[in-house]
Amino acid sequence: MSDPPAILQPTNRTKGKQMSRAITVKVATPKVIKALETRLATLEKDYTSQEANEAKFRKKHDAWKKEIGEWAIKNFSKAENLRTNYRQWNNTLNVDFDIITKEGNFPAEPEKDYEIIHQHSYREMKEDITNALTILKMTDEETVNASTMKQIAKYL
Repeated sequence: MSDPPAILQPTNRTKGKQMSRAITVKVATPKVIKALETRLATLEKDYTSQEANEAKFRKKHDAWKKEIGEWAIKNFSKAENLRTNYRQWNNTLNVDFDIITKEGNFPAEPEKDYEIIHQHSYREMKEDITNALTILKMTDEETVNASTMKQIAKYL
């Protein structure tokens, strides 16, 4: 049997060079505990401030809707592709049109600067972090091994 084509030959062979080894990382337990406590405090703060953040965002969004409406009325003379739809059941006339313009020439829609955390997700994350803290505080080990770090890394 002949040698396989060059494309299929293993590429991890090196001449005269030593292959790299996996890096073992150990993190001091007190540092991990401190980081998890900080993350837990942040999680609780973010969860409890959601309603206030949502109220601020709604206020900004309502102001933007008014501002974009005023902008559209002021620029109605540039409107193209005018469409109307009358809904007899609720006596509503819907007017839809396009204004050709570049981004930045009209008011920008506000964006949420916070993340919505659902109650079930909050409870699960809080429980996982609390359990990890409880176990780490009970250990006599000076460092946290890689497998434990892998389990808690998503919260750090």
